[in-house]
Amino acid sequence: MIFDFSFILVVATLVTGIIWGLDSLFWKPKRVQRAQVAGDPATVREPILVEYARSFFPVILIVLLIRSFLFEPFRIPSDSMMPTLLDGDFIFVNKFSYGLRLPVINHKFISVSEPQRGDVIVFRLPSDPSTNYIKRLVGLPGDHISVRGRQVFINDKPMAVMLDGRYRGPRATGAQAEAQLGEEDLGGGVKHRVLYIPERYSRDYDEVVPAEHYFFMGDNRDNSRDSRFPEVGFVPERNLVGKAVRIWLNWDLPDAPIWNRIGNAIK
Repeated sequence: MIFDFSFILVVATLVTGIIWGLDSLFWKPKRVQRAQVAGDPATVREPILVEYARSFFPVILIVLLIRSFLFEPFRIPSDSMMPTLLDGDFIFVNKFSYGLRLPVINHKFISVSEPQRGDVIVFRLPSDPSTNYIKRLVGLPGDHISVRGRQVFINDKPMAVMLDGRYRGPRATGAQAEAQLGEEDLGGGVKHRVLYIPERYSRDYDEVVPAEHYFFMGDNRDNSRDSRFPEVGFVPERNLVGKAVRIWLNWDLPDAPIWNRIGNAIK
């Protein structure tokens, strides 16, 4: 069981629904009966608690259904996915891309499709399921993943990278101002941009992805805590939250907002 905002929504839906239901079945008929005996329609007025429950129940239920089964908003809190996503991007995550899950207990009851290499995915950190991470899916179950000198190998095949000069996009400050921009080809027509920070230590890696687990990397390769680190490691399928699909806002002082990012698809 995961105690997050979905848990709060579920509890709020249950409480308001139970109060409204009990009033409709038991309390309201008694009020109406008393009003008829007293001849005073004012006594039919429902208590303030019931009024709030009746008003809020459908709103909370709709929000719960949308966040659980359709789309959930997230804010990007770091630069680990630059240049694809920036600190301050607000994104929509498609919750039904890989199947529908019950909120709180996180049980999948409908399968839709399988994650594909190159997808940008929000997942629950295996060591702390209350924490959400967003990274790019690089390794599928059974893949042999190696990283040597910043070069990614999948099943012993090197993933081609086309370098394209120094990064000059938004948030090009600090270490990012010296970052090398590139385009990585993960095969099957899946290409995406990456950053390399020359003065940073390159973390090498060599493991096979277990069954029903996935290997993730950040696009900001030398500034991302991802599956190469034991604190993250391989991510089990049950921890997948959904596929990041679109940016709906960017807001991070002092550059807020970056208007040309609004509405961009996440690739």
